[in-house]
Amino acid sequence: MRVLLKISWEALKWEKEFWIDPIFSKNVVNIIKEIHDRKIELAIVVWWWNIYRWSNLISSWVNPADSHNLSMLSTVFNWVVLKNFLEQVWVESIVMDPNGIKFVENYNKNNALNYLKNNKVVILTWWTWNPYFTTDSGWVLRSLELDCDFMIKATKVDWIYDKDPVKYDDAVFFDSISYDDFISRNLKILDLTAVALAKDNKKIIKVVKLDKIGAVLRAILWEKEWSEIRE
Repeated sequence: MRVLLKISWEALKWEKEFWIDPIFSKNVVNIIKEIHDRKIELAIVVWWWNIYRWSNLISSWVNPADSHNLSMLSTVFNWVVLKNFLEQVWVESIVMDPNGIKFVENYNKNNALNYLKNNKVVILTWWTWNPYFTTDSGWVLRSLELDCDFMIKATKVDWIYDKDPVKYDDAVFFDSISYDDFISRNLKILDLTAVALAKDNKKIIKVVKLDKIGAVLRAILWEKEWSEIRE
């Protein structure tokens, strides 16, 4: 089984206002180790908002394309931290980057597949390296390239809701929702471009609560613990 896991930026900062919470990051790494120890082929994408918040500077006159590029650059911080934390629990990982950064490996689909087949966690940076596209779009793109069985988004909120359940007590959750319904409702948990790409390729997306013990692994093993977007 091959899975592409997307870890939200909240997973690294957790209750901090900014940057990285080393205590909770260790919990995230233990979740990854639990999956890795099952010999499940695992690639990972992580968001950047705990490092750089592009919308704040766009509103302060930073060119939008430049601000998006800075967002992509800031993902490297999270990847390097994640790799170092994985090494502490004896999980071998490879950081792959499409942009030629010297201290990580250049992204190549065939090499990435070989690493996955040899039980190495592959950490993917930069998403598409194009402004105005999100980590969600890159997540789906890499999932298609690497022929993953499905994608999982692990976040601070459980399930898919019609609005933010932290802010609204009347938020309605969806156990399962179609691609078309998700797009027509304009739900905010995922970028709609990414959902449309998943729809075109019939790629299932699961959403699960990261800090619920064992939830990510149960979602991978199809033990009901998630919301899903599918046909």
